[in-house]
Amino acid sequence: MNPRTSSFVASSLIITALLLFAFCELGFCRVERSLILGGVRDVGQNGVDLESLARFAVEQHNKKENSLLKFARLVKSKEQVVQGMLYYLTLEANDAGKTKLYEAKVWVKPWINFKELQEFKVSDEQSV
Repeated sequence: MNPRTSSFVASSLIITALLLFAFCELGFCRVERSLILGGVRDVGQNGVDLESLARFAVEQHNKKENSLLKFARLVKSKEQVVQGMLYYLTLEANDAGKTKLYEAKVWVKPWINFKELQEFKVSDEQSV
């Protein structure tokens, strides 16, 4: 490649990148910042997939702790883009006749059929 041509191409790429950056900083880009790696965002709890993740969290907790919690409902959910997706779920479950709020964190990598319960605990906020 001609040195003048490669210099022109490199300059054009740099100018294009700077213009795109400037437009985004001025608010003209419609990139949802919460989808950037590490951003946490609220998601609606109407999805069947989210409810199945909440049920999975209760099942895994029951296996690990040898308990008998019964899933009641998904209260709210958030997601975070990581290497895959990390879901923060607040759910209700029955424990010996008492309904309690729990917080679960489930890591999912669908391309390798991976799902892992990272954390499961009684919620600090017991009234939602």
